[in-house]
Amino acid sequence: MSEAAAHGDRWVGLEQVPDTGDMSNAFLELPTHRLRYRVQGADGAPWLVFCNSLGTDLSMWDAQAGAFADRFRVLRYDRRGHGASTAAPGPYTLADLGGDVLALFDALGIERAHYCGLSIGGLVAQWLAVHAPRRLARVAVCATASKIGTAEAWTTRIADVQARGLDWMAGATAERWFGASFRSMHAAEVDRILAGFVATSVAGYAGCCAALAGADLRADIAGIDIPLLAISGDDDPVCPPSDLQAIADTCGGRHVSLPGRHLVNVESPDAFNAALRDFLS
Repeated sequence: MSEAAAHGDRWVGLEQVPDTGDMSNAFLELPTHRLRYRVQGADGAPWLVFCNSLGTDLSMWDAQAGAFADRFRVLRYDRRGHGASTAAPGPYTLADLGGDVLALFDALGIERAHYCGLSIGGLVAQWLAVHAPRRLARVAVCATASKIGTAEAWTTRIADVQARGLDWMAGATAERWFGASFRSMHAAEVDRILAGFVATSVAGYAGCCAALAGADLRADIAGIDIPLLAISGDDDPVCPPSDLQAIADTCGGRHVSLPGRHLVNVESPDAFNAALRDFLS
């Protein structure tokens, strides 16, 4: 039995367009929701999977997918309730989100992959490294922690979002995600990412907030023995460098801090790609 089946997830249908470099219309049909995914790179290359943050879609990895598709088979996907993926009934758990990844692995015939996740995606990466280590070769956890925030704060966020939607959070989200200089010099890119944030399903966002409220892997990650890289943004107000250093210290991994705030892969793409490429080589 696969890890996906062990955690209660089974894929029931795969709709995939030919690999022309744009896989935006590829979907995995699951019993309660569908996942949109995109694959780039040559057949037979090692798999590299990117997992996005709360309130973003797979386009947040554009600068990474293009840079790594020459040597890897790159998989990106929209988390349930984000982007073009539909929202399963909530609330969600971290096991639910990890189970989606394993269902994608099984459907696409991925036995083992490198995995890079940011924020809640970094928590999913840690969960997979704990619960499905045979499926991962190397793992990069970025702008994340083994416990993000408090259950009380996430419960309050859920109530606020259910009552008011996401529009009211756009300004504060931009400040958390990007430094002032980046917001000024790359306003069009920031606006595009925030438009995706505002368009996120309230049910999907709230469901993932519930997963964050219940996620605490601080004790569990001590058993991770997969090579691990922790990448922080040096000015990240959500998950500061100390959080990433703590993960690296616990797992015997390496920590690199780069210029930027929470979406450090967007704010410092060249430095991020260089650090990840060095780790994967």
